[in-house]
Amino acid sequence: MALSSTTTDTTQIITVHSDRIDAAMAIQFKEDMRTEAEGGAARVVLDLTGVEFIDSSGLGAIVASMKQLGRDRRLDLAGLNPFVEKVFRLTRMDTVFNLYPTLDDALASTTE
Repeated sequence: MALSSTTTDTTQIITVHSDRIDAAMAIQFKEDMRTEAEGGAARVVLDLTGVEFIDSSGLGAIVASMKQLGRDRRLDLAGLNPFVEKVFRLTRMDTVFNLYPTLDDALASTTE
């Protein structure tokens, strides 16, 4: 699982460089997220622009990554394609995460 990270003044952006987050990748995704997000900003935006498919294992890996951040840090999601967004809405995870259509929308938001 390839992830890359950049940091602005207040936000760490972690970009997923894979078209899938599924059962075959979930464990590696969690490990890579832990490494990338360690000691980062209070707000983390996960850029899912390139992700075309996510299954329940991938969803669980993203939830686990949010929990790894701890209470003082927040994980927002950006760039969800219609299929990936539907998975989050059907599972009501859209009530847990802030979902943004694009990375620019996420960065422009000041939602706490």
